[in-house]
Amino acid sequence: MKVHVDQFACTGSGLCEGAAPEVFAMTGDGLSTVVTAAGELLPDGGAPDGVEVPADLEQTVRDAAEVCPGRCIVCTG
Repeated sequence: MKVHVDQFACTGSGLCEGAAPEVFAMTGDGLSTVVTAAGELLPDGGAPDGVEVPADLEQTVRDAAEVCPGRCIVCTG
């Protein structure tokens, strides 16, 4: 599964980072983005390609997507 953040819909709540800090982080402008396995914050929320989610974190990422008030977490695959 891959994931990215639609930053146009992001409300900046930070719930995703709280739920899965290995995958999400808040940028300096208050929006969420995805984090690479090397810890790099991707620009534009990681769109359009996103990052590969480790299998053991897939359900955690889906849970983060469900609680996101902006519904901006996009999971594919």
